[in-house]
Formats: sequence, C-alpha cells, structure tokens
Amino acid sequence: MSQYQTYAEKPLEFLALTGYTRQEFDALLPHFRDSYYQRMKTHRLDGKPRGKRKYSDYQNCPLPLMEDKLFFILNYLKTNNLQTVQGAFFGISQPKANVWIHCLQPILKQSLAALGELPARQMADVCFDETEATLYFHDGTERPIPRPSDPEQQQLYYSGKKKRHGVKNNALINLLCKILFLTDTVEAKKHDKKLADESGYQLPPGSKLAQDTGFQGFSLDNVAILQPKKKPRGKPLSDLDKHINQWLASLRVRIEHTIGSVKRYRIVKDKIRNWKPGFRDAVFEICCGLHNFRLNFRPWHYPPIQLHLFVPF
Repeated sequence: MSQYQTYAEKPLEFLALTGYTRQEFDALLPHFRDSYYQRMKTHRLDGKPRGKRKYSDYQNCPLPLMEDKLFFILNYLKTNNLQTVQGAFFGISQPKANVWIHCLQPILKQSLAALGELPARQMADVCFDETEATLYFHDGTERPIPRPSDPEQQQLYYSGKKKRHGVKNNALINLLCKILFLTDTVEAKKHDKKLADESGYQLPPGSKLAQDTGFQGFSLDNVAILQPKKKPRGKPLSDLDKHINQWLASLRVRIEHTIGSVKRYRIVKDKIRNWKPGFRDAVFEICCGLHNFRLNFRPWHYPPIQLHLFVPF
C-alpha cells in the first residue's frame, strides 16, 4: 500500500503531512496531472530533454499513481525532510528521491501557474482591481540557509537582524490575504526598504499601503502610506500615537498571518539544504501559490475595514 493510500482516510495525519485537506488535494490533483503529462512530453524524469521515446508509466514505479506523486512533493515541502528520510518514507533510495523531487517541483509550480495562484514576479504582471481604491500590505521575510563556506558569501548572506545566514523576499498582499507580488530572492543583508525600492512598486492611484517601520522613508506617488509612528529619542509616545499604532497593528496583522501561513511548509521556514541553483526562490514561490490556492477553500475572516476613514500618517 502506498503512503497516499495509507493516510488518505486519516484527515489529521493527511493535513499534517501535506498542508492540505483531502478536498484541497483533490481539487489540485487534475491540474497537477495535466502539468505532469505535459512536461513528460518534452522531459525525462531526470529533467533532461526527451528523445524520440514517448513517456509511459513503468511497471515498478515507486510512485505509481498521480496521487502518490502529488502526495510525495507536498510532503517534502511540508516536512523538509532529508532526502534520505524522504526516500525511506516512500521506500526508495536517496538518489531516486532526489530525482523525483526535482522532477515534481517544476510540475507543481506549473500547475499552480495554470490555476493563476502564483504571485507575480514583476510588478507589471500584477492584476489590481483599479475600479476602487483599496488597502494593500507588504513586508519582508527571511529564511535561514546553512552557513556558506566562502568568506565573501558568509558576509553577503549574514543577517544582523536574525544573527544567522539567510535569504529574503518582500511580499505584497491584498485584503483577502492573497499574495499578489513576490520580489526576487536576495541576500538577507539587504534592507526591506532597499528591496522595495528596487522592485518598482506600482499601486493603483488612491490606494493605501500598510507597512511597518522597517520601510521608514518608503513612499509611492498617489498612495497613502499607513505606518506606525516611531518613539522619539528620549521622549515617550503620546496616548493618541499609541492608540493609532495599535489600530495599525490590528490591520497589518494580515501580512503577518499570510507569511505564517506560507511558512507552514517547513521548506521555507527551516534551513534549506538543497543547493540547486534557483531552488530557494522556486520553493518560496510555490509555497505562496499553495497558500493562495488554500484560501479558496478556507478563507480568512477579519472585521470589516472602513476605507473612507483612512488618512495618511
């Protein structure tokens, strides 16, 4: 019996191993199947271009069903297992586990792209609802990586904020907590504001952007910035400023919840031990897409916000 069949009728274990309920898993499966066979027309399992020989499921495949394949890659992202452990869990060797990971990862990404759930990577590709001014949120998030052996790389990726080495992205979300835009993955040493400046933010005129004090000095034309007020040096904040800061925090909690939801997948929370070029960026984009897709089935509910009450601070 495959691991999928073992846990398919165990809702709590299935959710813990994949991050998805059976309903969400079954909704993603047809798109994953289409993307799988589409890729297999042009690529082999090892990622090399396919020759004249057509793809066919071989008889002793360790992941015989499409459900097994999707369960395998979701489980890897959710648990961030060592490849040896991942292979042992599915009854295959570490080299085979490596092949399947790098085969299924781009297929999962393609299936989420076909659904329109992946965040845009260029601001020009973001689809905004420009019919009305609304509120957006953005923030930076870091992920740890193993300490590089090269001294220059150590200095580049060292984060003074977290006292460790890592990489960073900025994410932009809407009121529904869907991630609309994701910046490039950069070294953790880079400041949130500098990364935002380099990303070319373009929001609809008249909209509002909520941010924390890490973006001090960041602004956009025709966009109201909602940001907490810093305590003056040697002076306390007034009661009014404290109240406003608390109100802004109650709004900005959406971006914190969103980043926390993406980091349900341990692959983007714990140290990423996979050194394949581009893998760190791809898995974060995929986990953002998985978060967006999950919200279609389990939307979050917050108290209504009166946008006409907003004033720029």
